[in-house]
Amino acid sequence: MRDRLILLPGWGLGISPLEPLAAALKGLDEHLRVEIEPLPELTSCDPGDWLDELDANVPQDAWLGGWSLGGMLAAELAARRGDRCCGLLTLASNPSFVAHEQWPGAMPGETFDAFLAGCAADPRGTLKRFSLLCAQGAEDPRGLSRLLLGGAPNTATAVLMSGLELLAQLDTRQALQAFRGPQMHLFAGLDGLVPAEAASDLLALLPDVEIGLIEQASHAFLLEDPHGVAGAIQAFLHESGDD
Repeated sequence: MRDRLILLPGWGLGISPLEPLAAALKGLDEHLRVEIEPLPELTSCDPGDWLDELDANVPQDAWLGGWSLGGMLAAELAARRGDRCCGLLTLASNPSFVAHEQWPGAMPGETFDAFLAGCAADPRGTLKRFSLLCAQGAEDPRGLSRLLLGGAPNTATAVLMSGLELLAQLDTRQALQAFRGPQMHLFAGLDGLVPAEAASDLLALLPDVEIGLIEQASHAFLLEDPHGVAGAIQAFLHESGDD
């Protein structure tokens, strides 16, 4: 199954931000099967419930990848599966989305708490603000934000809230250290949600894995430059595979 890559999306915006990347990857390698697996629509914020659901739905013995929250869940699932996962790639995915003492290069807790309260009070307005933060640092941030928001599904507030609460809980450092397969993690230099320093912090934690920083790019760099990102992923898959 080394020819199969499953991609998991980020919070709130659905699968559409990953579609241009999936198309670009298929264009580079006609033998590569790229599938986007939507995140579970759960009202539980227990990481185990989310992983159980993904484990039941995502094919075994495939490469796992994801954007932001999707990358964090892919990392946890890769660690759970071990040898039954070919390898892991994450895009703009911080091991801990919310800063804490052991991982300061992340969103401040008070900023996240305000975001959580905003989502409870005005979910659509919060998604709009989120799409603007995703596009911050892009060449055309407003256009990119509109594109992100335009493809967002109409998700129940309870599901959006549980996804945010999950995001606050996850800390994938242990999973990343436990997973022995090939790994690549790409970060953006102008990311409005994941500080660029997370790339160097992760390199210090995992000195033997491939970590890249795309300097002039936003959190949504996979949508800014799907062909460039696809090229980097394809090179990683090729180098790490059985070719």
